[in-house]
Amino acid sequence: METFFTTSQKIQHIIKSFNLTKTLYVSSIIIGESHTGKKSLARYLFPNATIVSGDNKEELISALEHNDELIITDFEKINNHNILDFSNKRIIATASYMGNASIIDDIFAFIYMMPPLKERPEDVNYLKEYFIKEACNTLMIEPNTIDMSKLYLNLSKNSKSLKKSIFSYINKQTMDDKDIQEILYHYLLKQLKGNDGYKEYLGLYEKPLIEAGLAKFGSQLQLSQILGINRNTLRKKIHEHNIH
Repeated sequence: METFFTTSQKIQHIIKSFNLTKTLYVSSIIIGESHTGKKSLARYLFPNATIVSGDNKEELISALEHNDELIITDFEKINNHNILDFSNKRIIATASYMGNASIIDDIFAFIYMMPPLKERPEDVNYLKEYFIKEACNTLMIEPNTIDMSKLYLNLSKNSKSLKKSIFSYINKQTMDDKDIQEILYHYLLKQLKGNDGYKEYLGLYEKPLIEAGLAKFGSQLQLSQILGINRNTLRKKIHEHNIH
């Protein structure tokens, strides 16, 4: 059975409204950005409903003919709304944007707006811990071996970018010399060209080396000594790589 966690008052209002009307044959739509949990919420509320995408006209028509309860995802991808007959059916649709507002008003008895993750900090915290656990299990890593203090959560694409940022961060934190060398090898194998490749790609090594050194030691003088280069040379490289 689909589970759905939220502490957002807006989403709890949606859940409460659906629970009050879920026995009625009415049509409802949940509108919000991609990867905000619209489909998961619909499946949580109606676990036995058939799911069909609005992107597939033939499957949609067939599903409408053979089901009294139906979840239609990607509703915004339906080009011809005249094919829709929601009579005596319980329809729950999801869409990434409103589209034609007058058509939406005509078709649906209830219209709900799904807030993005950036407006749901408690939900972000829950998903953060969930994805960290999933990433550690998938990558076979002990969670207490990873420093999460510098983890940046990317919410630009809601749960999709959030999950990607967590997996990427944890993966990077566990790389060894061989992993880094293999990544550079495949990158350079694909990108290397021109007549001055050594100088062009030297920054791949120099810039993170200097940035990490400055972050760790906080002193150009100390870093120049540790790297074994002249302080003026270090300053020149800092300027070349636009390091702040």
